[in-house]
Amino acid sequence: MDVKGASALISGGASGLGEATTRGLHGAGATVVIADLNAEKGEALASELGERATFVEANVMEEDQVKAAVDAAAQADGGLRISVCCAGIGWAERTSSKRGPHNLEYFSNVVKVNLIGTFNVLRLAATAMSGNEPDDQGERGVHVSTASIAAYDGQIGQTAYSASKAGIVGMTLPAARDLAGRGIRVNTIAPGLFDTPLLAALPEENRQALGAGIPFPSRLGDPAEFAHLALAIVENQMLNGETIRLDGAIRMPPK
Repeated sequence: MDVKGASALISGGASGLGEATTRGLHGAGATVVIADLNAEKGEALASELGERATFVEANVMEEDQVKAAVDAAAQADGGLRISVCCAGIGWAERTSSKRGPHNLEYFSNVVKVNLIGTFNVLRLAATAMSGNEPDDQGERGVHVSTASIAAYDGQIGQTAYSASKAGIVGMTLPAARDLAGRGIRVNTIAPGLFDTPLLAALPEENRQALGAGIPFPSRLGDPAEFAHLALAIVENQMLNGETIRLDGAIRMPPK
């Protein structure tokens, strides 16, 4: 898929890994539609990028809002051909503790946002992509989901988060098979420890310790490295139905 001249939808695209991906796709020549709940950050990023950048306020759980973002990308120059879903939340709680059982509502919310929200974006984006004219290799679009190494190496207290991210990994191949006949690829990135706003809140000593635990390179990942992989997936047509760990060879301990 040629990034230049295509329209891209980035859900959760106003901060962290999503912001880096928005910048990367825009820098490569795509028209970007930033879909995010944070209107202040989203509008500021779109304004900074200027031409070929639009912000649409959207909750990945709300069908009408995601449809509006998909429509905006589909109507942009080049048509919607790239979708990257970076929206997600986390929650830490043990399955059972002195306080009692894990809060079921919190578990459900994490799964709804991370897994069902990702599927919501995927199904609506793929439907819009199906109407595209195929390129000279028969391709109509590509979707990239964001999982986590917690899908494989979930730590103590990560049952909800790990379950939601494992679900994203699990649906990648069947979704790719579903959409193969339409010339739409589906892949997933499972990032490790990245220097995102979530980790920025930690003391520098803790941040350094987290980075030192990564075999090589022994540092936190740069969101631009996530964006670089997302672009590589978009451009490499043979990558399909795959989940790629981006983690510096770390395997997370129990805690």
